[in-house]
Amino acid sequence: MLASGNSSSQPVSFILLGIPGLENYQFWIAFPFCAMYLIAIVGNVIVLHIIRTDHTLHEPMYLFLAMLAITDLALSSSTQPKMLAILWFHAHEIEYHACLIQVFFIHAFSSVESGLLMAMALDRYVAICFPLHHSTFLTPAVVGKLGAAVMMRGLLWVSPFCIMVSRMPFCNNHVIPQSYCEHMAVLKLVCADTRVNRAYGLFVAFSVVGFDIIVISISYVMILRTVLGLPSDEARFKAFGTSLFTFLTHRFGHHVPRVVHIMFANFYLLVPPMLNPIIYGVRTKQIRDRVIQGCCGKVPNLILL
Repeated sequence: MLASGNSSSQPVSFILLGIPGLENYQFWIAFPFCAMYLIAIVGNVIVLHIIRTDHTLHEPMYLFLAMLAITDLALSSSTQPKMLAILWFHAHEIEYHACLIQVFFIHAFSSVESGLLMAMALDRYVAICFPLHHSTFLTPAVVGKLGAAVMMRGLLWVSPFCIMVSRMPFCNNHVIPQSYCEHMAVLKLVCADTRVNRAYGLFVAFSVVGFDIIVISISYVMILRTVLGLPSDEARFKAFGTSLFTFLTHRFGHHVPRVVHIMFANFYLLVPPMLNPIIYGVRTKQIRDRVIQGCCGKVPNLILL
């Protein structure tokens, strides 16, 4: 039984330390983080604008990419403004409910991102292994239903995190030694048995990320078998590179080891949203051409002036 002096049912706020151990450098560290955040915002907005305005891009691959861009905007914006406020203005305090909302956004949209990568792998599998039936299988209605299912999975699976934590007593220590609120960091401040919470966290990790990895792996194994059967070496390389590049970049680049240093916790949520539009802008000819056309189209007008 907990002593009443050592716990409180609901704290008013938490204290986010930012980057412990680098307090003297936090002001300057914020500048590259801010630049990365701006790149993520501008890049994803450009990708969304191009896909929305170009009706030839209203295909499954680009619709999933648009959903991924929206997810990345929400994921990065749920943490970075507060982190910059901490590093630049020492705004370490975060209101209790705002902290729980941040927990929800981080885990929900991380789940959605994982699901979208799975859906994109399935799209590539159908496009390469069943090219004649791709438009039949993956209609806009099916793409919409897949996107809705991925979104609902993230919302339904993650909601219990916040509900369970909000009903538990907290210790007098309200300090979170990082720059944002996430489930395990908040759970460490609870003065109660958290085994159920931890077990549910493991269940979500295995049922969401584990399932997505299995589906993605099977999809790319089947793609690999089909690609290696193509008669042309050039066609084989192009198909294999286009399909596997996204998977390797996102699946392995996304999970940066967080135990090395607390800064990796920030990179973990910021680097993928920043890299996604850059990667697809370089790898996708239609989007790259639209960006070049948009930039170069302004040059003649400037010359005339």
